Amino acid sequence: MSAFHTLRWTDGTLEMLDQRALPDRCDYLRFDSAAAVAAAIRDLVVRGAPAIGCAAAYGIALEARRSAGLSSQQFDAELDRAFSVLGQSRPTAVNLAWALSRMRACLTDAGSAGNAARAAALLETAQQIAAEDVRINRALGTHGASLLPDVACVMTHCNAGALATAGHGTALGIVRSAVGAGKKIEVIANETRPFLQGARLTVWELQQDGIPVTLIADSAAGHMMGSRTIDAVIVGADRVAANGDVANKIGTYMMAVLAKRHGIPFYVACPISTIDMSVRSGQDIPIEERSADEVAGYRDVRWAPPQTRIANPVFDVTPAELVTALITERGVMRSPDRMTLKTLLER
Repeated sequence: MSAFHTLRWTDGTLEMLDQRALPDRCDYLRFDSAAAVAAAIRDLVVRGAPAIGCAAAYGIALEARRSAGLSSQQFDAELDRAFSVLGQSRPTAVNLAWALSRMRACLTDAGSAGNAARAAALLETAQQIAAEDVRINRALGTHGASLLPDVACVMTHCNAGALATAGHGTALGIVRSAVGAGKKIEVIANETRPFLQGARLTVWELQQDGIPVTLIADSAAGHMMGSRTIDAVIVGADRVAANGDVANKIGTYMMAVLAKRHGIPFYVACPISTIDMSVRSGQDIPIEERSADEVAGYRDVRWAPPQTRIANPVFDVTPAELVTALITERGVMRSPDRMTLKTLLER
């Protein structure tokens, strides 16, 4: 387990590592309400589908503790507002809706118990969600590590590591598990324009664990695949549709096409909670668009001319036929489609 914590419950509040400050500073911010957690999710203090789900669950627990002294009717109204504001914070990552649905079920199960008892049950469920995420990632990592040779070079896009989860990670969890099994793994990290999650987060995270990593510009990925041995491309996912299409950070589709061209396995590491059978295909997945400022420059530096028209889609969809396999906590599912995913979920 990495020494840092993406999020942690401390003295009745939620603390989250401010990923906007990395790699320059390792700052932990404290949150005491659902609205504050929702703002942190929108502002990318925390990002990555599993971590967003965990943060949202804790956001509900925080609001329940804040509202425990109110009447039962007021308590319910405050919790309804908390579910609404958190549910609207990020549209693409399905883990957010999954975690909120589980918290809603917990609240329903608590029935007519007092506010304090309901708040305690919600906190316990949020902590269970976070702990389960780590166990799931470790199981996923073991399955994925078995696919890699003893000496391997892995390319990844964006950050799907401990920073994107409650711990261990999905795509980088596979790398960690392979290293833990004694394999010699090197990582090539795409910088991941425009928010630079690969450069700022993936490289930093791997350096903390002493895992060799080389940073490249996204546009160098094809050259690297064609000029040296890449044993696998491994990415995370924000949502997997019922037909196996995968929504992930913008640029993932490009990496999948390049991997196909060069005969390199393209693996998607995702917990079962990321699979959304209610969405027929990737065409039905909402694609978030963020501020043009993220493309025009970074922090205090601006390189695009004023008044430049900018599009900034945050995710893209990789068609299922480009996915070699989904790697989940229940095993490896090759050539995912509607039938194989249904079988996987019924295991």
